[in-house]
Amino acid sequence: MSIRVVIADDQALLRSALVNLFGAEDDLDVVGEAGTGTEAVALARSAQADVIVMDIRMPDMDGIAATAAIAADEDLAGVRVLILTTFEIPENVMAALRAGASGFLAKDADPAEIVRAVRTVAAGDALLSPAATRSVVERILAQPQRSDETPDSLASLTARELEVLALVAQALSNDEIAAQLVVSPLTVKTHVSRILTKTGMRDRAQLVALAYESGLVTPGHRSG
Repeated sequence: MSIRVVIADDQALLRSALVNLFGAEDDLDVVGEAGTGTEAVALARSAQADVIVMDIRMPDMDGIAATAAIAADEDLAGVRVLILTTFEIPENVMAALRAGASGFLAKDADPAEIVRAVRTVAAGDALLSPAATRSVVERILAQPQRSDETPDSLASLTARELEVLALVAQALSNDEIAAQLVVSPLTVKTHVSRILTKTGMRDRAQLVALAYESGLVTPGHRSG
């Protein structure tokens, strides 16, 4: 089954380039183009999109606001947003993750990387470019030091769920987490699903931000 993609960017030339890029892939189907955030939100519904490739700076409604609107709509729960932007600054990265974006990538990324990113977020995984990850880390480092107490946002998680969350924050896949914890991928998937439910997060990208912001994972941290 093809991944239904909507491209949202106010630059017609870039939209055309992405249409050509995705059109060359058998599993990607561009089902709409939007020049504003408002159009992107409307197309998310009318075009039955799986992934919205979203710019940040657009007229009428920017990409962050459009992402938040999509994430807040229960009827669009299956739609994933991949932010594709020129501006990989910490404020944009954190705002996009909080709004519900599943991925964050620079426009100058390799075309093959952009294609992989669409497939990654469509599969329900998180994707942050190296620069975006550094932005998250920089934002966390700029915040006041936290206490060693478990924050309220994580208080309902079991010890195993906290362990899984820390590994998710390292951008490990379910298979990689399963290998590290010596459990089945299905068990990891169940843990991740329960963590999402307990924390109220939309997807793995938001879990990454939560893990860093709560202090569960600190920059440079590696489990195992």
